[in-house]
This record gives sequence, structure tokens and C-alpha cells, in this order.
Amino acid sequence: MGWILLIPALLALGLFATWRYAVATGGVGLLDRVDRMVGGTDGTRVALMGGRYGTLAAQRVDVIVPSGPAIARRPVIVFVHGGGWNSGNPGDYHFLGRTFARAGYVVVLPGYRLVPDGVWPHMLEDTAKAVAWTRDHAATYGGDPDRVFLMGQSAGAYNTVMVALERQWLGREGVADHFIKGVVGLSGPYDFLPFTTPSAKAAFGGVVPPAITQPVRYARGDAPPMLLLTGDADETVKPRNTASLAAILHAAGSVVETVVIPGVDHKDTVIKLAQPFLRDRRELDPVLAFLARHGGASAPVQTARR
Repeated sequence: MGWILLIPALLALGLFATWRYAVATGGVGLLDRVDRMVGGTDGTRVALMGGRYGTLAAQRVDVIVPSGPAIARRPVIVFVHGGGWNSGNPGDYHFLGRTFARAGYVVVLPGYRLVPDGVWPHMLEDTAKAVAWTRDHAATYGGDPDRVFLMGQSAGAYNTVMVALERQWLGREGVADHFIKGVVGLSGPYDFLPFTTPSAKAAFGGVVPPAITQPVRYARGDAPPMLLLTGDADETVKPRNTASLAAILHAAGSVVETVVIPGVDHKDTVIKLAQPFLRDRRELDPVLAFLARHGGASAPVQTARR
């Protein structure tokens, strides 16, 4: 009897591992399709697809919202995708929008200029412009413009942390200094001099002095609260980036939390926000708890059932 029960368990484990490998090698678009296949879209809807926050081709935005009625306006997450500043499409991240919409958030997914057009500081200009668009349009989609959070993964974590720390970017867009209520950085590069990877060289190699591109330079005591999450197996963006920025923010008197997840690599911090990988709650639970502590939704995630 034990062997009979073990066989389906092993098959399920093998299927899970196969899916994970396919997602890791096949790109985020495949991850979105897997999430849709396993989890469906119940409880969520696409409120805006291919909207514009600027006149440039890359300045597009999608919005995912909870599908149920809302008694009050919902908190908002602006999620900025990764991809080494040279790839990525907000349309591939609807899975993340569904995950957080089910938790009670309006999720804004902006694009931004990519290399070769998106060399520094264009990615920061675009991210700040997307935040300003969110301030002006959040209420249209049931969002609360007084409860806006930033979140990003990898290159997107760099973008969000930089615009939250260095005042000039949001200031140029007329966004008030304390508009952002919190920032979640997933596997982000925050202290990565000298530039050694082709993607970093392409995006930042022409900047003189290069130190002005580094988030650690702009740590300040009145920065928005930050959660910096990474995996200890990340060989793409070393966990020391998280440790370095957290230490400097803490020394400056800022509110900062860190989470280092054992056995998690760079891609995992995207993968673990989609079905069926959400079963590992080591990433989602700390993120939701951080957001709730700083004014976000307090309702638990309602996992879709098919």
C-alpha cells in the first residue's frame, strides 16, 4: 500500500521539478502561462492592458485588480520587472498581478526603456514617471493614491530602490517626498561596483563617476521603509548587495528589514510568486506581512480554485 501511495507523489514531484526547470529556462512568459493554467484567473481581472504613461514605446502599463466589490479603495503595488535592463515585458508578469490582486492590491505593471535606449538614467526617469502616473490614475482602478508601494525584482529592484532613495527622480515628476509608503526589493543589485557583467556595462558603463549609479550612495534616515529579500544561492546578484544596503540604511536610522531564504537562487524570487510554486510561502508571507505593517492589505491571499 505504501508503494502505491508513493508512486503518485513521486510523479507529482517530478512534474513540479519539470515545470520549474521549464520556467527557469523558458522565460517569464512561460511562468505566466503556467500560473494561468494551474491557478486560473479567479478573483482577478485585467483592468488595463497596454496603457500609456508616456509617449515613448516602452512607456506602457498594465493594471491587474481584484475582481470583487471593494468597500474602500485598495492599496497599490507598482511592480517593476527585471531582465538586466535589456529585456522584459510587463505583459509577462500578469501572474504577479494576480497573486497580489488576490491579496487585496491594485497592481500596476509598467515597462521602461531597455538597453540600448535604456542606458542610465533612463530606467530611473521612466520608473519615476510610472509612479507619477499611478498617483494620478490609481483611483480610476479602485486604488488608494495615499497607499502606494514599490516592488521590483533584480534590475527592477534597482530601479525602485533608486527612485525611492534619490529624491531627484520622483521630484522631477512632482511626486511628494513621502508619497511612497514602502519598497520591496527582490534580489536587487544595490552595491555592484565595479561593473563586471555585460548587462551592467551596457547600462552604466558610460557614467562618470560610476559611483553615482549606486543605491548605497543615497541611503538616508528618512527613506521609505524597505524590505530587501534575496536567496543565499543567488550567483547572479550576490546577497552581499542586500546586506550592504541594509547595513547602510540601518546606520542612517531608516526602517529596513531583510529576508535571506536558504536554497533560493536569482530566478526563484520570481518563480515563487506564481502557481504552483506559491506553495512555498517563504517569500510571499514576509512580503505581505511587511506591506500590511506599513498600510497595505491585511486580508490573506485567496488562492484561486478551478
